[in-house]
Amino acid sequence: MTTTESPSVVLSAPPATHGRARRRRSLPGWLVASASVTVLLGIWWTVAALEIWDPVFVPSPAAVWGKLIETSTIHDGRVGYAGDYLWEHLWVSLRRILTSALIATVVGIPIGLAIGLVPVVRQALSPLITFLRQLPPLAYFSLLIIWFGIDETPKQVLLVVAAMPPIIVATASGIEGVAQGYIDAARSLGARRIQLVRRILVPGALPEIFTGIRLGVGVAYTSVVAAETVNGMPGIGGMIRDAQRYNQTDVVILGILVLGLSGLVLEYALLRIQKWATPWRGRV
Repeated sequence: MTTTESPSVVLSAPPATHGRARRRRSLPGWLVASASVTVLLGIWWTVAALEIWDPVFVPSPAAVWGKLIETSTIHDGRVGYAGDYLWEHLWVSLRRILTSALIATVVGIPIGLAIGLVPVVRQALSPLITFLRQLPPLAYFSLLIIWFGIDETPKQVLLVVAAMPPIIVATASGIEGVAQGYIDAARSLGARRIQLVRRILVPGALPEIFTGIRLGVGVAYTSVVAAETVNGMPGIGGMIRDAQRYNQTDVVILGILVLGLSGLVLEYALLRIQKWATPWRGRV
């Protein structure tokens, strides 16, 4: 008995040992991310220090940092950039993004549910949604300016229209992707259609819906600079556009960095909300 049992013990030990070794050898995610950022900053600093290109075109990290301080304070009697602090420009852009993403979510989820549940609605709206999804925002921004003027309305409409298709598509895809076994089990227990939608289909599609919301917010982020090219001050996009006119590359880079970092924070927050709202994701 001893000789027949010992091989299984010997064979089962190495996988666990290798698994523990792999876990010990893996580096923390924050350390890898910090190292990659440090390398990029080092490359940027080296290129700027060697003056391969004129500092007007490639400013140093120190120059961009100086613009961060300058646009966040009162400098030489001037308030921030063009009369508004940097955080005020950022807040205006974030308000436009978040408001548009909220409207796109409130409108897009019901449309996605209808497309996923009703074949006639799917056949009627799918070509339109696909058409909108393929259009770059600048393609219809000029039309929105003709219709609504140059104030806030065309910017908000642009961001809503840009953010809505990913939410609609993800919601419809999530509904269609719910396992048929769950639906059959609920029907066998006597669930009515509204109960089926509320208790089975929507919870089952929730991970996909959150993914669509994150994609929609990302599209709104990529579109806000385009939306703020016309009468976009205050706003990060308007600040970037205004600085570009006067070859203030350090301000342009600062605006890009601020917008990107705020997007990372918002993406992390949405991921945490998604993880809290859908704890079963990846387990069923």
